[in-house]
Amino acid sequence: MAGGGNAIRGSRVGAGPMGEAERGEAAARQAVTYFCSHEHRSVVTFAVEATAPASWDCPKCGLPASLDSDNPPPAPKIEPYKTHLAYVKERRSETEAADILHEAVALLRSRRKAGEIIF
Repeated sequence: MAGGGNAIRGSRVGAGPMGEAERGEAAARQAVTYFCSHEHRSVVTFAVEATAPASWDCPKCGLPASLDSDNPPPAPKIEPYKTHLAYVKERRSETEAADILHEAVALLRSRRKAGEIIF
């Protein structure tokens, strides 16, 4: 059965805004501004004792951002997806590939002549 009364739902005893007296003093802070190549400006707050990093990911576009507004870092180059064949072609020349193919075909033919079952 639902309870009646004038109580505010979702609240509990002692819930309320906590002030500096209960929480303690906040640490001194510094605001650092980062700039990305899409001309986004991101302000990130750090403690004064902390060393701000030289680069930060832009929260709007995800590109790297730096402290230099005149020379933001360029967007990283995205390499296209490579197939297995592309990786093989990087490691083997055309003549090596032809030699390996001829060896494999010769091995299959010799097994067929010997009567082996090949799956």
